[in-house]
Amino acid sequence: MPDGLWELAAPLLPGFKPRPQGGGTALVDEGAVFTAVVYVLTSGCAWRHLPPTFHTSPATAHRRFTMRTEVGVVASAAPGGAGRTRGQG
Repeated sequence: MPDGLWELAAPLLPGFKPRPQGGGTALVDEGAVFTAVVYVLTSGCAWRHLPPTFHTSPATAHRRFTMRTEVGVVASAAPGGAGRTRGQG
């Protein structure tokens, strides 16, 4: 993934918040998850066929995509989102 794309996307992604009671799952590299999501969306690959080279599970990538879609992060990162128009950049 180009560094410029990650620089645009990183501020839009929510950070990790540890649970007050502790436990939970291990931290996942947000850059790896984002790269996996971009790969699935641009290649047409099924989530379940996500190659292991992305170092994130298909379930995690799909879950993060779904969560971010529901809160509007994906729409704001898409062309035309976040105050941009299709003619810019």
